Amino acid sequence: MKPMGAIPSDFRGLPLTIGGRSIAELTEHTPVFVYDFGIVADRIARFRGAFTGVDLHYAVKANPYGPLLAAMAPLVDGFDIASAGELAMVAGLRRAVSFAGPGKTDAELDAAIRAAVTINLESESEADRALAIADRAGVRPRLAVRVNPDFELRGSGMRMGGRASPFGVDADRAAALVRRIVAAGADWRGFHIFAGSQALDAAAIIDSQARTLDLAARLADDVGTPPLVNLGGGFGIPYFPNELLIDIAAIGQALRERLAALPASLVGTRFAIELGRWLVGEAGVYLTRVIDRKESKGETFLVCDGGMNHQLAASGNLGTVVRRNYPIAIATAAPDAPREVVSVVGPLCTPLDRLGDQVELPVAHPGDVIAVFMAGAYGLTASPQAFLGHPAPAEILVGA
Repeated sequence: MKPMGAIPSDFRGLPLTIGGRSIAELTEHTPVFVYDFGIVADRIARFRGAFTGVDLHYAVKANPYGPLLAAMAPLVDGFDIASAGELAMVAGLRRAVSFAGPGKTDAELDAAIRAAVTINLESESEADRALAIADRAGVRPRLAVRVNPDFELRGSGMRMGGRASPFGVDADRAAALVRRIVAAGADWRGFHIFAGSQALDAAAIIDSQARTLDLAARLADDVGTPPLVNLGGGFGIPYFPNELLIDIAAIGQALRERLAALPASLVGTRFAIELGRWLVGEAGVYLTRVIDRKESKGETFLVCDGGMNHQLAASGNLGTVVRRNYPIAIATAAPDAPREVVSVVGPLCTPLDRLGDQVELPVAHPGDVIAVFMAGAYGLTASPQAFLGHPAPAEILVGA
């Protein structure tokens, strides 16, 4: 039997409580996502302790739930967005905003320019469109250049550098683009250099940050000191057995040492790290209720009222090559309940809708609540909510 994965230490008590709230209180209606802001605040504090003097930006795409963004706003230095929809979500939160992502429309560029958002340019043609839109609006645009680095983050779940990419301008063309936008009168805001994400190897992140600083220094030698260098993120979280939390202290120490010995071309530059999953992933739990228990050819299935339409990643259908079970529990189980091997499935008419495949859990029946952990990042808004027309789940923030 495969191990089911380590349940985060914050949630080990059964029957489950989240942020001091009981399952009965939280599951008046299911399915529901519950986010414990105490865990998010603790992560932010850990970041501040490890990365003194480095700005913290939150990648809104990881989880754009409105109350969560509002609670985070006083604790972070900026929000990184990827659409006009996300721009609307952070409007009024009084934090610096930067806009990355290929395929920005003219309407999105116009809205960002008028809102004094820093646009991370993904191509020369996007720069031309942004400059023309700003000229028509009579506004000096805030423009940064996103650089496609000539290296990748080793061991990352999603590699975003070192290869042909829709993201960013190739490193050997970045300086020329900076000179062009500065000559056009834009307010150049620096570089965004993102090599990959979901890495659990501290040594790989340390190496990537060092190479990012080297690249930024080479570019700065050519075009002048950038106001800001966004070093990207890449900090992963452990979803599966034998995966461990990354060593934030080691990464922070290595970065502090590098920043203390900057070349002259980067003296005066501010540095930021952009994090999403690492801040919010472990703070979320997806709760779904068992509506049927059935036997088929010697296997037991717990059929629930929610599934991959709400939590696609846990079903293994969000970029996972080999499906593995997310940490999962029977939230309403007694500590001494007998156990069995079951598969946990959702209500959709597709064999892809599996939240747990042959996992050992306490015996459960209709009415019991299943908890799927690690649900705070790339959950609801990264899932096909409209597929087969089931109701949308609720979201609840506790501990704020």
